[in-house]
Amino acid sequence: MLGAGKTLIQKTFDRLNRFIPTENILILTNERYNDLVLEQLPKVKQEQVVLEPAMRNTAPCILYAALKIQKMNPNAVMIVAPSDHWIEDEQAFENDVKACFDKCEKEEVLCTLGIQPSFPNTGFGYIEFEKDSDENLKKVSQFREKPDYETAKEFLAQGNFLWNAGIFMWGVNTIVNAFKNYQPDQYRLFEEGNSCYNTVDEQEFIKENYPKAENISIDYAILEKSKSIFTLPATFDWNDLGTWGALYDKLDKDGADNAVVNGKVLLEDAKGNMIRSPKGKIVVVDGLDDYIIVDKEEVLLIYPKSKQQNIKEVLNQVKEKFGDQYA
Repeated sequence: MLGAGKTLIQKTFDRLNRFIPTENILILTNERYNDLVLEQLPKVKQEQVVLEPAMRNTAPCILYAALKIQKMNPNAVMIVAPSDHWIEDEQAFENDVKACFDKCEKEEVLCTLGIQPSFPNTGFGYIEFEKDSDENLKKVSQFREKPDYETAKEFLAQGNFLWNAGIFMWGVNTIVNAFKNYQPDQYRLFEEGNSCYNTVDEQEFIKENYPKAENISIDYAILEKSKSIFTLPATFDWNDLGTWGALYDKLDKDGADNAVVNGKVLLEDAKGNMIRSPKGKIVVVDGLDDYIIVDKEEVLLIYPKSKQQNIKEVLNQVKEKFGDQYA
């Protein structure tokens, strides 16, 4: 979509592969995407695709992966990196990650990359760090939930808040011990499979036990409880392409700030729209400003950009009413 010649998961893999050996990269995903991952990433072997038989948020899959890695190398440091981020300065990204790796190797700490806020965004969680630190890596005071607009403006005015990008680094023993301390039930559930991990018995154990895991994010499970978290303000440009509005920001626009992907358009009295349709399809828009228009095979979405954060909830409603195949 952005003319990079690669999908976002391919871009993410290549970015990490610059300084992490191919065989040390695991891809965590739902089991339905196994074949797609292998098709997208031909360097990857089947055993590197860690399949989730049920959707249980980020904490269970991170613990599962950490225990697998710990069994391979108990002294390892690991990074958790979402695959829907757009990062242009990959050298700066590598430098920032390595700086966090160095700290994680020396100390039992959890590290995260924080993004310098460019505007009072209400769609991200924020990281509040201690102001009095002269170090590059700042001690985290607390994680803050997605704020309303006025609160987000206050965060920016204070100067010690970063966007939470969901990029984490830690020693594998450190994160496993954190689960042991803060999520003992979750830890016990997955620790019982230690003898199975990285063997032919792993899939059977996970198939039976993974659905029993609590559906909880790593933020709630560990990060909001730990007292040993540091954040490094990122030195690279970053965009979370998890929303249509974020994608709009990166796309080329016409003279009326309309961004068009794939389709052919006839626009009258229309500005600030994000339009995506099947290749070659003609879209006619008249009298519409600041909307997201996405035409898929079974679903047509026409939604205000100002309410883009609600789109995930709308898609859940579509799935509940019409079935998973429609989202």
